[in-house]
Amino acid sequence: MAFVAILTIGRLKHPEEHPASREFFQAGSEVMLEAAKTGHLIKEFSPNRVKFPEELIEGEGTPILTLTVWKSLQSLYRFTYSGLHRKALQDRNKWFGPLPERQPNYVGWWTDKLSDVSWKEAFKRYEFYIQHGPDPFAFDFKHAFDEFGEPVLLK
Repeated sequence: MAFVAILTIGRLKHPEEHPASREFFQAGSEVMLEAAKTGHLIKEFSPNRVKFPEELIEGEGTPILTLTVWKSLQSLYRFTYSGLHRKALQDRNKWFGPLPERQPNYVGWWTDKLSDVSWKEAFKRYEFYIQHGPDPFAFDFKHAFDEFGEPVLLK
């Protein structure tokens, strides 16, 4: 059985103690609680002590990273665009600055083993996406692939 992993990246507009950033951290906690309740989130990786490869994403502000694994691409997609996460996406411009051109806010990929998912692997997939664009190795929702490498349209 294949699982889908997703890395998300952003940079806070304001220092961590700023009211807007505190609002983001509160909303993020609530979103992750909601994700856990879906039964589709398999694992969330802690970003604590992760060495952020600065060459992957340029800009000002504290980098915010998430790495999660989901039961299916469809369940991840549905979660992303519903509930508290949808509301957070609508508010993201209050919290995050824009990323440089060609640097996406997220990248997804398929894995057969949970043990193959790591921050190192996530950064490798992200860098691949930046250099080559969407591919079965690293993709986004607009250019998604199923676990067999075939293009798929998400709804």
